[in-house]
This record gives sequence, structure tokens and C-alpha cells, in this order.
Amino acid sequence: MAKATKKQALGRGLSALLKDPENDIKSAEDKNADKVVGNIVELDLKDIEVNPFQPRTSFNEEALRELASSIRELGVIQPITVRKLSFNKYQLVSGERRFRASKLIGNETIPAYIRIANDQESLEMALVENIQRQDLDPIEIALSYQRLIDEIQLTQEQMSDRVGKNRSTIANYLRLLKLDPIVQTGMRDGFLSMGHGRALINIENTGDQLDIYEKIIADKLSVRQTEALVKNYHATSETQLPKKQDTPEFIQKGNKEFADYFGAKVDIKVSKNGRGKITIPFSSEEDFNRLQKLIKGAK
Repeated sequence: MAKATKKQALGRGLSALLKDPENDIKSAEDKNADKVVGNIVELDLKDIEVNPFQPRTSFNEEALRELASSIRELGVIQPITVRKLSFNKYQLVSGERRFRASKLIGNETIPAYIRIANDQESLEMALVENIQRQDLDPIEIALSYQRLIDEIQLTQEQMSDRVGKNRSTIANYLRLLKLDPIVQTGMRDGFLSMGHGRALINIENTGDQLDIYEKIIADKLSVRQTEALVKNYHATSETQLPKKQDTPEFIQKGNKEFADYFGAKVDIKVSKNGRGKITIPFSSEEDFNRLQKLIKGAK
């Protein structure tokens, strides 16, 4: 108990150091930086802003209240991580649930690790740390991987080193973003597991994919039952269903190029007179902005 008290007192002492204008630490080389950077410091909640790069977009209110109750009884066991923006101003890198829960119960301070990083480093830290959380849904993880590719320009091999996951695991998550947005929403809401999603990826026809998705929900099918249903779908399609009208070769080639470029299944419909329509699905505002950047970059 005495050790804990000493640790908290140290944190308060460092907090006072940070509030001294003569000790405004801006880089790791500044005076007293070694006393602050990487150490646990008690920071005022009002001096911390949320991270705009946070990949998590929703927070379970009931779970947040449970965490707040735990913090009220035991305190914040695991400090949050922040980066220093300017004098006495900080931005969250990780720990937004602990930050929100502490504010919920009226706490004024929170223990924090301080880091000094630029925007790109902060984005990468936030994404990597959040990917390693246990409570992210598969689509949130997939979107975080995609952001590391789009905004940090990491390859799958580099991501494998950063997050400690096999390259094949990363590829499997990224493939989930090719699912119909309705199916992705079902996964985010917990109606489907990643196993269900991986089975449904093998259904290329959007309408059929959604039909099977609805059957999974209605009949509460397991992953194995879903895999068997998809296998039967392919067997039936090959032997019993009439072949659809041949798609022009230029459409087939263009469809694959569109899908590779946008990282999503693009629907192309063409009439007999050669006129057609291209539909690009997106799963969230973040995904929409990603597509918009790709389109602008192609000009």
C-alpha cells in the first residue's frame, strides 16, 4: 500500500512539473523530458482531448457504466496513453474507454503515460494498439488494417511485424471488407462471427449473399452449418441453375480491376445496348472517405 501511495505522489509531482511554463517539454531532448516521457503522470481530464484517429466508433454504454463502477471502487488500474500537443494540452493515443468512464463518475484526473509523437506516429500507435484489443469486432479490426495500408502506407508484411499477427490472418480480415455492407453491419452488431463472414465471402452474387445472411440470422446457423450451406449453394449453382447471360469480356476485366483498386466488390450492370451502371458499396463514413480519396487520387 505504501508503494502505491508513493507512486501516486510521484505522479502528482510530475503533473506539477508539467504545469510549470519554464518546463514546457516539446521533445525527448528537452530538460526534464526523461522524468516525464514514459512515466505515469496524473493529468487533468480537462487537459486531454480525444483522438480523432481512434478506430473505435461505438462504445457499449452498459459496459462503460460497469467500467466506471470498477474505477470508482479500485481506481484506474491501467494508465491511458497520451501524446503532448502543446503546453498543458494532450491527446489520447489509447484508453478512451477508461477516459470516458473516469469522466462519467466525475473524476478530475487520470494516470497517463506521456509520449511525444507527430500525427502519423499517433495514428499508427492508435491503430496498432487498438487492433491488439480483445473487444474490437472483426470489421473494426479490418478497417484499422485498411487504414494502416491507406494512410501509413504499410504493407501486409510490415503490419505483421507491427501487430504480431500472421500475414494470412491480416489478409483474412481485409477480405471481410469485400462483404456486402449489410453483412458487415451484421458482424459489427454481433449477429455474425468472423467465421460466418469468411464463409459468406465465397458467395459473389450480392443478392444470394444477402439471402444466405438472412437465413443464418433466422435459423441461428453455426459456422459449420453456414459453410455447408455455402458449399451446397455452389454445387446447386453449377449443376441445376441456368447460366446467366454472358458478361462482356471488357466488363469482366474492368470489374476485377475496380475491385482490386477499391478493395470492395463493385457491381457493374450493362444492358444490351451497351449502357450500364457501376455501384461501389461502402460500410461506414470512414470507408466512404477512403473511397473518395481513391477516386480523387485517380484524377
